[in-house]
Amino acid sequence: MSDDPYSILGVAKDASAAQIKKAYRRIAKECHPDLKPGDAEAEAKFKDAAAAYDLLKDPETRARYDNGEIDASGQERPQQQYYRDYAEAAGNPYRGRQADPDDMSDIFAEFMRGRGGFGGQRTQEFHAPGHNLNYSLQISFLDAVFGASQKLTLPDGNRIEVKIPAGITTGQTIRLRGKGAPGYGEGPPGDALVTISVADHPVFDRQGDDIHIKLPITIDEAVLGGKVPAPTIDGGVNVTVPAGTSSGKTLRLRGKGVKKRGSSERGDQLIELTVALPDQIDDDLKQFMETWRDAHRYDPRKGMPS
Repeated sequence: MSDDPYSILGVAKDASAAQIKKAYRRIAKECHPDLKPGDAEAEAKFKDAAAAYDLLKDPETRARYDNGEIDASGQERPQQQYYRDYAEAAGNPYRGRQADPDDMSDIFAEFMRGRGGFGGQRTQEFHAPGHNLNYSLQISFLDAVFGASQKLTLPDGNRIEVKIPAGITTGQTIRLRGKGAPGYGEGPPGDALVTISVADHPVFDRQGDDIHIKLPITIDEAVLGGKVPAPTIDGGVNVTVPAGTSSGKTLRLRGKGVKKRGSSERGDQLIELTVALPDQIDDDLKQFMETWRDAHRYDPRKGMPS
């Protein structure tokens, strides 16, 4: 079976994103293992379609595949620049000779075998660094804040350790030297470039080195004030809500944010308070508010244009 993702999905190379998605869904409905348990052929077809869709659904990786920069598995292709660089080198016996560009791959293969291309003359062995390999790794919000160590599974099944520095953000790249493709001849291996994606957190939101949260408080806590529990990235704490607090008031916990780059200092945590009404408004609360309203008239929108 072809490993071309377009052929696997049965779409043209100029297919739209919607057409690619539709083709993948069609195959998934026909071949998903849950629908055809025990059917190895259907399972293999589903896995191939999933891999093809994963490559083509991202405009960036699709463009790189179309340009020949990566193969169907998403791995970097050997750079053709090595051919051009070596062809112009002073020690290259082919330098100055006319050659069909289509034959350059054969010439490169001869270099790798340490043989000459003309008259069987032996030439110097070709050496070049291996190319870099690109990977993506999603990490949790707290691992990004505090740093961590994770295992990354390579396409060949091997696993390498990736040390996540504290404070890393989405889009940053970690370079693992010598973990890329093998070098040519005695050239050194390339590097592994791991691009990080940080998962969202249901409570915490990072803005620079500060952590932001929204904390609901009750009506009585807003009116009377008091101590209320609040989560931080270090664990729970009690914060003081001033009496007469309105929604939108922000409390600052200094030093409870993310460690600043190149420093031992940390950012702050900002807590935006929001007054939350009860799920059900009972008669007692209604009667109290009606009585209070009649005795205490005030207009929080005073001064605003009508």
